[in-house]
Amino acid sequence: MTAPEVLDLTLPHLRMTALAWGPPDGRLALCLHGFPDSAWGWRRLAPLLADRGFRVVAPFTRGYAPTELPADGDYGLGALMYDALAVHRHLGAPTDAVLLGHDWGSFTANGLAATADFPFAATISMAVPPISALRAFRHGIWRDVRMGPRQLRMSWYILFFQLPGVPERSLDRVIPRLWRDWSPSGSHPDDDDLDIANALAALPSAAHRRAAVGYYRALVQGHRPDPRYAALHARRFDAPRGPILYLHGARDGAMQVGYAEHLLADLPDGSAVRVLPDAGHFLTLDAPDAVCAAVLEHLQTTTT
Repeated sequence: MTAPEVLDLTLPHLRMTALAWGPPDGRLALCLHGFPDSAWGWRRLAPLLADRGFRVVAPFTRGYAPTELPADGDYGLGALMYDALAVHRHLGAPTDAVLLGHDWGSFTANGLAATADFPFAATISMAVPPISALRAFRHGIWRDVRMGPRQLRMSWYILFFQLPGVPERSLDRVIPRLWRDWSPSGSHPDDDDLDIANALAALPSAAHRRAAVGYYRALVQGHRPDPRYAALHARRFDAPRGPILYLHGARDGAMQVGYAEHLLADLPDGSAVRVLPDAGHFLTLDAPDAVCAAVLEHLQTTTT
């Protein structure tokens, strides 16, 4: 597997660290990770894109080491959106750049795709659809009645993370359990321990673990964003303005694949939805070749 470069990105408001693959003058593919994960979650997909000429840059998002803990302590979606735009500017603000997001990175990418001044040429989100397309009873009350209780059980960790103090002290046990629950049995057995270790290594201290849990607390409990992030935060759940590619693993244990069934009808013209049959939640690790093929096909049809 191709070893990445390590980039230090000194942004005006935050010092971030990123992994990078591919030629420095290649087309930028900015890849945003989720939880429980880190920039290493792109390690299987990134070399495939790099071999096709892309400059793949995957930052450790705010609060995930070695990126610094933000002084403002803001872990709302507006802050994550602001960071992604700042990284894009830092890397030269190329107009043909592609934004890819998985899990929390998908929340971020979907939110940015709803903004008026979206600076990326294409959006690919994975494992978390645009919230605007998931409103209750949108495609029939019985589907939501049928799927709702199961999804609540699958999302137990979100409620658990609202407790004070306990979640941060439990992540050594919670993260391995989530990896087991969210991934197909035996999908990449030789690497499970490595991927769990990478996720835990990005949260080396109590402060980092509070940061990771803080994403969920800001999402559920709400918060007043830092003024710098407020305008972006207000758009975080709006509908995308342009076409997106959405990918979901058929064996995802975090969010039911049924939520992708009618998604295309609520996305802009030119969008595409793909369900990958052999992938779980961490589809960039479970099925990198299939993800790469879907991304390249989408870019060929939407940006050429």
